[in-house]
Amino acid sequence: METALTKTPQKRQVIFLAILLLLWEAGSDAIRYSMPEETESGSFVANLAKDLGLRVGELTTRGARIHYKGNRQLLQLDMETGNLLLYEKLDREVLCAATDPCILYFQLLLENPVQFFQADLQLTDINDHSPEFLDKEMLLKIPEIVQPGTIFPLKIAQDLDIGINTVQNYTISSNSHFHVVTRNRGDGRKYPELLLDKALDREEQSEFRLTLTALDGGTPPRSGTTAVRIEVVDINDNAPEFLQSLYEVQIPENSPLNSLVVAVSAQDLDEGAYGNVVYTLFQGDEVTQPFVIDEITGEIRLTKALDFEATRHYNVEIAGTDGGGLSGKCTVAIEVVDVNDNAPELTMSTLASSTPENSPETVVAVFSVSDPDSGDNGRMVCSIQNDLPFLLKPTFKNFYTLVTERPLDRESQAEYNITITVSDLGTPRLKTQHNITVTVSDVNDNAPAFSQTTYTLRVRENNSPALHIGTVSATDRDAGANAQVTYSLLPPRDPHLPLASLVSINADNGQLFALRSLDYEALQAFEVRVGAADRGSPALSSQALVRVLVLDDNDNAPFVLYPLQNGSAPCTELVPRAAEAGYLVTKVVAVDGDSGQNAWLSFQLLKATEPGLFGVWAHNGEVRTARLLSERDAVRHRLLVLVKDNGEPPLSASVTLHVLLVDGFSQPYLPLPDVAAAEARADPLTVYLVIALASVSSLFLCSALAFVAVRLCRRSGAASGGGCAVPEGHFPGHLVDVSGAGTLSQSYRYEVCLAGGTGTSEFKFLKPVIPKFSPHGSGEEIEESTTFRNSFGFN
Repeated sequence: METALTKTPQKRQVIFLAILLLLWEAGSDAIRYSMPEETESGSFVANLAKDLGLRVGELTTRGARIHYKGNRQLLQLDMETGNLLLYEKLDREVLCAATDPCILYFQLLLENPVQFFQADLQLTDINDHSPEFLDKEMLLKIPEIVQPGTIFPLKIAQDLDIGINTVQNYTISSNSHFHVVTRNRGDGRKYPELLLDKALDREEQSEFRLTLTALDGGTPPRSGTTAVRIEVVDINDNAPEFLQSLYEVQIPENSPLNSLVVAVSAQDLDEGAYGNVVYTLFQGDEVTQPFVIDEITGEIRLTKALDFEATRHYNVEIAGTDGGGLSGKCTVAIEVVDVNDNAPELTMSTLASSTPENSPETVVAVFSVSDPDSGDNGRMVCSIQNDLPFLLKPTFKNFYTLVTERPLDRESQAEYNITITVSDLGTPRLKTQHNITVTVSDVNDNAPAFSQTTYTLRVRENNSPALHIGTVSATDRDAGANAQVTYSLLPPRDPHLPLASLVSINADNGQLFALRSLDYEALQAFEVRVGAADRGSPALSSQALVRVLVLDDNDNAPFVLYPLQNGSAPCTELVPRAAEAGYLVTKVVAVDGDSGQNAWLSFQLLKATEPGLFGVWAHNGEVRTARLLSERDAVRHRLLVLVKDNGEPPLSASVTLHVLLVDGFSQPYLPLPDVAAAEARADPLTVYLVIALASVSSLFLCSALAFVAVRLCRRSGAASGGGCAVPEGHFPGHLVDVSGAGTLSQSYRYEVCLAGGTGTSEFKFLKPVIPKFSPHGSGEEIEESTTFRNSFGFN
C-alpha cells in the first residue's frame, strides 16, 4: 500500500531551474523498517535523514515530503530532527487483512533538486485477536454403525491474526469416544477433524455434547470455543461422495448478482432418504463469502458483488449430507478474474505557478499515477497534447515530470492549458485527465518598436513657443515594467544644431514640442533622433528619425534691388524720343526672402507724371513706353511702381523711377531753358552721374560693335559661348556677383548680356542660392533663378 503525506498544509510554489533525475544507486534497494501493529501514535520509527545519509537541515532546504498513495495519513516527518513518526495507531488487520507480510510503501521526495528515495514499513502482527467459531453449535449425525477410526470434519475457527498468532491447535472436551486431530490445509490454515475412537451404541448413548476449543500460538495464547452436538442415528452405511474433491473456477469480478459460479455434485449409493444428498456451505459464512448454494441442485451462485482489488481468491467448502446423516466434503477454489473497472489515478506532487520565458529545460510539474487493477489493466501510459512545447519524462517508478521542450516565448503565447491524460492498457481502456494551466512569465527580450522608422513633421514658422508639433509612438511586446516605454532626444548628428533650444519631448507619451519660434528663412528643416527605452533590466531601446520641416509664412516684404533706393541721388533712365511703342525703358528688379507663392511678385504702376505714356508689365517688372513719344511730352517723368508678393496677406514695396526724354545719345544733352534753373539747383552729383552713364554707355556700345566685327571676320556665322542668344551676333555674357551687404541678406548673381543688333543691354538676375529641403527630406539644394532684363537706351 502506498500513501502520500505532506508535512505542512501551506501551499508552496517552486520553480525548478534544473531537474536531477539521478537515483541514489548506492541505496537503490528500498529501506525497510519494521514495527509492531497497534503502536501508539507519535512513536519513533526511524531517523530517516540519518539512514539516507542526509543532513538534518537539508530536509527543509530541499523541500522534503513523504509521498504515499491514498488520502489516509499514516506517517509524519519531523523536518527539524529527521525522525519518522507514526501519525496514528496502525491496525495490521485493517490495513492488510490476510496479506502477509503487511508492508506499507512510501517515498521520500526532495524537491530541489528532485530526488526520490523508496522506503517501506512492515507491520508485524501481535496477538490481538482470539479465534472465533462462526457457529455457536455444530451438529453431527453419526450412524451407530460407523467403525472406530472414522473421521468427521469440523468447522474451523477464524482468527484475524497471522503466522504464529493464528489458530495452531484444536482440542475437544474429554470423552471416551472421540478425540480431535489438527491438520494443515493447503493454504497454511489448520482445521480440525473428529476421530471416532470407540464404536457407538445408540441404545447406550444417543447424544454427545462436547466443547471444541481453538488455540492460537500467541504469547499468551488466545482461544475460542464452540459446542459440538453429536446425534447417533441408525444405520446408514454409505456416505455421499463428490465427483471431484476440488473444483477450480474463475469468475470475472463484474459478474452480475445471481450468476452461476459452478454446480457441484455428489452421489450416495444408499436408497431412499439415505440416498438423498443435501448440499450446504460447510463454512456457511454469508458475511465473508458472497456465495450461496442450492441445497438440492448443488448450484453455487453469486449473492454479492465481487471486487478483485479487495479479494482475489475464495476457498468454499461444500458438504453433501444424506438423509442418514452421513456427509462428504469438497472444496471449490474460486479465482476472481480482474476486469478493467478502475480508472488510473493521478496525484500532483509539485506544480509551478509560472515558468519564465527563454529558459532552458524547466520542470513545470511532478506527479505520480496509480491503477489498482492488475496485468494490462493496471499498466498505464501518460500523454499530453502533441502541439505543446512540453514533454513528459518518467523518473521513478510511476512518477513523471512535466518539463519544457524548448524555451518559451511569452509574446507568442502567454498561457498554456495542458491536459495530462493517463490511460491504462485494459480492454476497454480507461483514462483519467488532469488539466493544469501554465503561465509564462515575461522576460525583457523585446526592444520598443516605433510605428515608423522616419517621421516627417511640419510646423509653420513664427510659431508660438511650446507648440505641440507631433507625436512619435513606440510599442513593446513585453509586459509590465518591461513594456513601459520612455522617450528621449538623442544627440544630433550635426554638432552645430542647437537641438536643446529647438524641440523637447514628453518622456511618457512621445509628444514633441517646439521650444521657440522658428524662422523659415534661417532654418528650413532639421532632423531629430528620438530614442525609446523600456524599464526592463537590462533596458532595451530603439530609435527613430524625425524630420521637422519649417513651413514658410509671408513675413518678408519684397525688396527692390534696382533701381537702388538707398537715399543717394536717383538714377535717371534715358529714353530717346524716337523710341517706338513698347520700348523697354528699364526693369524693376526685386526679390522676396519667402518661398513659394509668398515669393511670387507682381508689379503695378501706381503713379506717373503723364498717365498713359508708360506701362509696367505685371509679371517681370519691365517698364515700357505705351505709345510713340511726341515733342509735347515733358522731358522729365517720375514713375511710382508698386511691387507686391502673392502671400496672404500680401506684402508690398514701392520704387520711384526717374525717366529723361532725350533726342538721341549722339547729341549732347542740353537742358531746356525752363529747366536750367532746376538743373542748377539739382544735386551736382546727379548731373555728373548722368553724364558719366551716357559716356560709359556710348563707349561700351562702340567697343561691343568693334568686337563683333572682328569676330565676324574670323569666324563667319559661328555662335559665341555667351549667356544670351541674339539673331545678328553674340557677345560674351558677363556674370556679376553682388554679395550680401547693406540691407541685403543674401548674395545675388547677375548676368549682363549685350546684344549688338537691338541697341539694348539685357540684365539677368539670379535669385540667391538658398538651401531647400525636398518634401521627402533628401536635403538636396534647389537653386531658384529668376531672369530679369534691363534695357538701357543706346543709339
